[in-house]
Amino acid sequence: MSEAFSPENKLAEALLPHAIEGNDGSHDIAHILRVFRNAMRIHAAEGGDREILAAAVLLHDCVSVEKNSPLRAQASKLAADRASDILRGLGWPQERIEAVAHAILTHSFSANIAPETLEAKILQDADRLDAIGMVGAARCFYTAGRMGSALYDPVDPLAENRPLDDKAFAIDHFAAKLFKLSGNFQTASGSVIAHERHARLEQVLELLTDEI
Repeated sequence: MSEAFSPENKLAEALLPHAIEGNDGSHDIAHILRVFRNAMRIHAAEGGDREILAAAVLLHDCVSVEKNSPLRAQASKLAADRASDILRGLGWPQERIEAVAHAILTHSFSANIAPETLEAKILQDADRLDAIGMVGAARCFYTAGRMGSALYDPVDPLAENRPLDDKAFAIDHFAAKLFKLSGNFQTASGSVIAHERHARLEQVLELLTDEI
C-alpha cells in the first residue's frame, strides 16, 4: 500500500500502521490516500515542507472519534498528541514533530483553530476537499447511515420551514456544514479545486431533490 503514497513511500511504510484507528469507512485508508493526493497537488503549486506535510496527512486521523461523540471537538488534539508520540519513537527532532502536530491540530473543522504554517494550511484544505464534491456527498450519506440518521425529512426535505438538524437528516448536513466549506480555504490552489467540487455538491442536492 505504501507505494501509492509516492514520492513519500518510505515515510508511508513507517506511518501507515499507525494511520487508522477503528472501522469508520469515511476515515479509512482510502480517505488518507485521497487527502494525500489532494495535499501533493496543492503542495506542487504552493510549496512547503513535503515530509512534514506527508507525515501530517498520514497521521491526521490516527485517533478515531465518532461524529456524535462529546469528544469530537478534541479529536484533532488527541491525534496530534498521538502523532507526536509516534514520530518521537521514530527519532524525529522536536521542532519537526511540533510542525506535524500543529498541522494535525488545526486541520479539523470541529476544533476551530486557525492554521499558522503553510503545511497546516495545505492539510486543512486537502482534508476539506474530501468533504465536498461527489466523494463528500458519499461520505455524508455513509456517516448518516452509520449514525442512524434518515436521508431527509419527507415533509420538508430542504428545511424551508424548520431548523436544520443534520443529526436526524443527512441532506441537512449540506446546508449546515458542507456548503460553507468552499469559502474558507487557506490556499489559492486549494480554493480553485474547492469551488469546482462545491458545484458538484450543489448538483448532487439538486438531482436528489428532483427525485424526491
